[in-house]
Amino acid sequence: MKTTELVQYLDDFLEATTFKDYAPNGLQVEGKSEITKIVTGVTACQALIDAAIAEKADAIIVHHGYFWKNEPITITGMKQKRIRSLLENEINLLGYHLPLDAHPTLGNNAMLGELWSLEDITPEPGLVRLGRLSSPMRIDALIESVENSLHRTPLHLPGGPSEVETVAWCSGGAQGYIEKAIEWDADVYISGEVSEQTTHQALENKIHYLAAGHHATERLGVKALGEHLSQAFDLEVVFIDIDNPV
Repeated sequence: MKTTELVQYLDDFLEATTFKDYAPNGLQVEGKSEITKIVTGVTACQALIDAAIAEKADAIIVHHGYFWKNEPITITGMKQKRIRSLLENEINLLGYHLPLDAHPTLGNNAMLGELWSLEDITPEPGLVRLGRLSSPMRIDALIESVENSLHRTPLHLPGGPSEVETVAWCSGGAQGYIEKAIEWDADVYISGEVSEQTTHQALENKIHYLAAGHHATERLGVKALGEHLSQAFDLEVVFIDIDNPV
């Protein structure tokens, strides 16, 4: 498949141009003009690039790419080493940030809702989702379910009822969206990261908060996207998970 065709397909499929994002979405580093093998992963770190080189991949697709707003624009140090590795091996790098959080079927948030068997009852469009469990459960049972599904023990900030039914969620560094969960009267809010003030927000607004890991909550979307590409086109796609405790 031509690189230009893959980029156009993904830009359209993920509606990349409709997002005002912190980094450019789409092709970030240009490599070979033809693609037969793709490595997918959460972050375009050096370990993922080295793994892609070992796999003899023509392209890497990630959720966290490069060129974030307010970072130094010079290509030096760590960034220089990463980009040099890509260019020397002619590997294309494609990054999709918010588009891969928001996609209605393959996005991080859509996949988390499916993973936790939540009926989507989100009242308005946006990144944050609201769901309903098939039946109420004790909060400790929900925590255990999240832990087992993500293979990561979440940090629990208690505040809500002992038995819960409605869950709001948003992957990654979305702790600030707890205010939207409170507005929707959710029993629980789940995201990846946590901030100091979140403890007090949860307790004073009577809502449980689970910090389930930035990396852990953002593995599913890019993996699902790779599986979609392998089925839709004659491409070999390998998901490589570079573990990250954050």
